[in-house]
Amino acid sequence: MKLLRVGTVGAERPALLDQDGTLRDLAGLVSDIDGALLADGSALARIREAAASGELPVLDAEAPRIGAPLGRIGKIVCIGLNYHDHAAETGAQIPVEPIVFFKAPDTVVGPDDTVLVPRGSVKTDWEVELAVVIGRTARYLDSAEDGLAHVGGYAVAHDVSEREFQIERGGTWDKGKNCETFNPLGPWLVTADEVPDPQALGLKLWVNGELKQSGTTADQIFPVGEVVRYVSQFMTLYPGDIINTGTPAGVAMGQPEPKPYLRSGDVVELEVEGLGRQRQELKDA
Repeated sequence: MKLLRVGTVGAERPALLDQDGTLRDLAGLVSDIDGALLADGSALARIREAAASGELPVLDAEAPRIGAPLGRIGKIVCIGLNYHDHAAETGAQIPVEPIVFFKAPDTVVGPDDTVLVPRGSVKTDWEVELAVVIGRTARYLDSAEDGLAHVGGYAVAHDVSEREFQIERGGTWDKGKNCETFNPLGPWLVTADEVPDPQALGLKLWVNGELKQSGTTADQIFPVGEVVRYVSQFMTLYPGDIINTGTPAGVAMGQPEPKPYLRSGDVVELEVEGLGRQRQELKDA
């Protein structure tokens, strides 16, 4: 299923995109699209049954704003340097273990919302990523297969990054990853049953119409199931937690000088195969 949330910021309502591309209102069945819903198999079954029977009303809204497809996000765990080609373009060694950092849930905005270039930024960069949404509580998992079994769904994430803040200002990466609006998410949350192989998804990103990134999750150093298993050794993952699983080659940081970092007025578009497409215009904060 393709689950989403539509409406003004802070007042989004749950919806479903059916097989014909029609938006269907879920407000009569569920209060929100969140971790509690993903963990409730009976609620998901009710949505499927209602969709199959044609009972869901058409969402009566003309070109509504699409918000982030997940409400009440717990935590956002991110995996750095998780593609062979991205590690190569940045001159980094292949990690022996996943590199883990965090983004705050309040960095999340809708897939087509404005992205703000932080004050003082000279190195705002783009990163298309596959986001994994946890559907079952995961702790000390034993295998990658078990990791996949705890995934509730998948979405497109844009891991916007400020490289000077991230790398040149000391400390952890977090200063360059947690700026306002730095994690557009969506448009949909696609339930795990509709993504049979998360290691066979194409990812693309364009800046001002020019293709910058074109990769595949097959190039991940640590595949999705292993990432979930690994992270569960260090923290408990709860339904509604997100893992951003890394980006392929083609980021501004990996390109020759002068590196084409993002500026106000730039337009970024990105997509992950089967999970939808985003579009953001950048503006100064």
